[in-house]
Amino acid sequence: MVVIPGVQGRWEWMKPAIDALAQRCRVVTFSLADEPSCAGRFDEGDGFACYVEQVREALDAAGIPEAAICGVSYGGLIAAAFAARYPSRTASLVLVSALPAGWLPNARVRFYLRAPRLLTPVFMLASLRMYREIAAANDGAAKGMSAALRHGWRVITHMFSPSRMARRVRLLEGVDLREELARLSATGCQRPTLIVTGEPSLDRVVPVAATHEYLQLWPQESMATVARTGHLGLITRPSAFANVVVPFAEDAARVSSENDLRPHYSFVGQIPADELPDLQAVPMVPRRDVVGRQQPQRGNELRVSAGADHAVVEMRLHARATLGVAVIVKHQIVV
Repeated sequence: MVVIPGVQGRWEWMKPAIDALAQRCRVVTFSLADEPSCAGRFDEGDGFACYVEQVREALDAAGIPEAAICGVSYGGLIAAAFAARYPSRTASLVLVSALPAGWLPNARVRFYLRAPRLLTPVFMLASLRMYREIAAANDGAAKGMSAALRHGWRVITHMFSPSRMARRVRLLEGVDLREELARLSATGCQRPTLIVTGEPSLDRVVPVAATHEYLQLWPQESMATVARTGHLGLITRPSAFANVVVPFAEDAARVSSENDLRPHYSFVGQIPADELPDLQAVPMVPRRDVVGRQQPQRGNELRVSAGADHAVVEMRLHARATLGVAVIVKHQIVV
């Protein structure tokens, strides 16, 4: 599982969750590419895309062909963009209290963007509003105070950069993933997705309703709530978070390994109109001819639309990822 941090950019802030996940699966994480401690590749001209490419580079460096991609808050946008651009390397997608695909900064964020360094003390004081969530996750004020001090120590020892945080927000100007993510679903390349949030009354950073906007794009996908948490559930209740996320990723990986199916669309070309009747009669290739064993067919389609003097042919074939490209030669479908 690849875990992508939020707008503050430091993986260390997520350490309780990373430790809980690492007890049950292999975890790859990092600070965002423009953090000095990361030594990643960042080009401001490429902007937000650098963070997306960082995920691919991390998978390549670890020798992992595909993984569950988990993004937290701002990192949820990075994870969603990666799933859209690299579906073959996304085994499943987990969006944790994620910014919505068409997010725009609200008045509070725009206020901090005016002078991020100067307003840092104000920002840190405003963060005290999250104590209610920490106390709720830890059964009372005393335990909550202890947990808040531990998290505060992680923040102080792995300090965020107000300027880099502001830049990351500004990099989202002109970035709207809604069309890209809708296209992912429309082309059949959507990976199993889990939307994870805390309770609406406790998340004071990203409204739960905003994160749930992903379910408008992908209504067939799953959602989960980590009880007694808000925006910091993976930190305040890391074991509960892992109990939600890991079984989902395992189930997605198990289904993938059992079926090893990937939907593929192949635009084949133009065929003379006088061959159209014969073409329409061509049967689909049985999947046993594709993957070498008998399995139920799942949504195989041959679509033909006629132009003035030609036909446009599109095939949807569920098959193994390595055998998913199809070519039509006259009246035969060859895989």
